[in-house]
Amino acid sequence: MDFEPWWLIFVPVLFALGWLAARFDFRQMLRETRTLPDSYFKGLNFLLNEEPDRAIDAFVEVAKLDPETTELHFALGSLFRRRGEMERAIRVHQSLLSRSDLPEAEREHAQHELAHDFLKAGMLDRAESAFEQLKDTRYALPALRSLIRIYESEHDWPRAIEAVKTLQGLVDEPVPQIVHYYCEQAQAALTANPFDAETAHAALDAADHAAKLLKQADTSGKPARVRSAMLRARLAQLEADAKRERLYLESILADAPEFAGQVAEQLLANYRQAGQAAQGLELLRNQYDRYPSLDLFNVVFRELRVQQGATPAWAFARAALRHHPSLLGLDRLLEAELSSADAQQPGDEQGPVPGADLSLLRSLIHKHTQRLDRYACRNCGFQARRYYWQCPGCNGWETYAPRRLEELE
Repeated sequence: MDFEPWWLIFVPVLFALGWLAARFDFRQMLRETRTLPDSYFKGLNFLLNEEPDRAIDAFVEVAKLDPETTELHFALGSLFRRRGEMERAIRVHQSLLSRSDLPEAEREHAQHELAHDFLKAGMLDRAESAFEQLKDTRYALPALRSLIRIYESEHDWPRAIEAVKTLQGLVDEPVPQIVHYYCEQAQAALTANPFDAETAHAALDAADHAAKLLKQADTSGKPARVRSAMLRARLAQLEADAKRERLYLESILADAPEFAGQVAEQLLANYRQAGQAAQGLELLRNQYDRYPSLDLFNVVFRELRVQQGATPAWAFARAALRHHPSLLGLDRLLEAELSSADAQQPGDEQGPVPGADLSLLRSLIHKHTQRLDRYACRNCGFQARRYYWQCPGCNGWETYAPRRLEELE
């Protein structure tokens, strides 16, 4: 295409139009700037000088002078909530909701923020009511997730289950904790006085069904299935069905060997009740040879000490610690040896370390093993002496490995 000289006429015209547009935008910006209160610029200055408290006070003054600044209200409310000033955050969001001219979208936003204020403040009843008002809004999904958290905190498992079912109707995603909700119902039925077998059976049937759906969706859920089997074993024990109890406990050894330490005592008691303590010990010892763990080591060592005496027990301990060195394991066996030594009568068989000051040795080791004798949450690091299905720190489900800290390091 050939260049035409008359096209040059457009160059100065375009330049003039650009210059006029720039002057118009600059004047418009100046006019808008003059309408801003001085407190706004004071707040910005305080922020630049790293004085957040004085900046907040300045922005609060802006919000009072210009009630139309809804975005500033939302920013202040969120800031107050992050700082833990829940009363001020609640007042900010309630003041927004009290405005009759507030657009519907911003009203829903304010309701959502107010619900989170109540939740963080621990006002669960008011938070629940606020979230329920969002069920038919664009915040329905996050509100439903928050309601599930509230029902968990209140241990209202039936409502938590219904909320999860509603959530699954809105989004196609697995919710593994629903199995634990059913298990919690079963646990409550088993600990009732007298225990409610019918409710426990129904809850565990529902838990197993939910676990099968998770397995079909390629979601592991193994800890939940283990928990269900443990509860079924406990139910069978309460119903005096030792054979069924043993089947459930042994299924855990086969399907989830990492949880063997959690059921070893109950399984050994089952064999002992049937007059088969030696077979039970042999089963657990073979399990330890294949899948060693500190909890299982402790059970096997103590039972060997009872059934076969000190020498075989210490022989097992030496071999185990040689293959899997562990200060915590040594601490456990010294504790068992000391407790048995206290119960010895004059003339009884002495332990395999005659003359050794085991109490001194154990006290030295114990100081270093106290911090290792715990389970730890993978999410928040919360440590506990007992195993939890739900972390008391972050409320996450299945975040504890069934192994002590020393085994994870």
